[in-house]
Amino acid sequence: MQKLTAAITGVGGYVPEFRLTNKILETMVDTTDEWIKTRTGVEERRILKGEGLGSSDMAVEAVKELCTKKGIDPADIDCLICATVTPDMVFPATGNIICDKAGMTNAFSFDIGAACSGFLYALTTGAAFIESGRYKKVIVVGVDKMSSIIDYSDRATCIIFGDGAGAVLLEPTEESNGVLDSLLRSDGSGRQFLHIKAGGSVKPSSLETVLAKEHYVYQEGQAVFKFAVKGMADVSYELMKRNNLTAEDIAWLVPHQANLRIIDATANRMNLPKEKVMINIQKYGNTTAATIPLCLWEWEKKLHKADNIVLAAFGGGFTWGATLVKWAYDSK
Repeated sequence: MQKLTAAITGVGGYVPEFRLTNKILETMVDTTDEWIKTRTGVEERRILKGEGLGSSDMAVEAVKELCTKKGIDPADIDCLICATVTPDMVFPATGNIICDKAGMTNAFSFDIGAACSGFLYALTTGAAFIESGRYKKVIVVGVDKMSSIIDYSDRATCIIFGDGAGAVLLEPTEESNGVLDSLLRSDGSGRQFLHIKAGGSVKPSSLETVLAKEHYVYQEGQAVFKFAVKGMADVSYELMKRNNLTAEDIAWLVPHQANLRIIDATANRMNLPKEKVMINIQKYGNTTAATIPLCLWEWEKKLHKADNIVLAAFGGGFTWGATLVKWAYDSK
């Protein structure tokens, strides 16, 4: 029997309607549209509005679109893996809640927390389930409601992040398409530069932690930028070399949308022209685990069967990685 590979056979996505533009942010913090665009490339970001709405609600929309496009019953899904750092609640897992809301009554589900690299970690995990031969349909979701953990008086972070969700379906194939290789890395010493101070077991929530604003994202931008430029670019280049690929062999780079300068550095390291790089940071900002699947969602019609695409990310933890995918279908 030929070796099974996990092919991406469908994509779904969702972004909220409300647009938080740079012009609006100019009225909230000491910043300007030009300053934000120059340093990050972000022009606007989507924000989930509405009482009682969380990450699962965006993910459900992405999953429903995916199932509708594929013409599959949610009850036929074997497993759902949700990459997020903004779960609906500490427990149960947001993946459990997504399955309940979307009617995936026969799926087991769990969350992966690897910040901006979460989708790659979850995709690699889901691919292993498919390759085992035990599961036939695995959905991988990347979703984050970053607005729930951002201090909108902190211009270092509020200009960057947005909300959104993306989902892909993995199914087995005996063709040469699918998730072919991954290089995933982590370095916990980077936690000092990008984290949330309180709310975990080390520093549980209290009145004092809330008043001190310790439940919001804390980031030392320059340190994170320095690590991200090197980490994301190096691992993407290493993945190409390990698979004997040149820039001519790569159809698309699908980079995490953290910062336009980081994206450019990664493309340059891979010797890829801008025409081969998916960029939507100007519209959505950094949606953390959702950036890569949202790119696949937006560019789906431009992807062709047998295209080599490299997915690359860097996130808090530190976590980073790159995944090689040979696209499995032509969009109708």
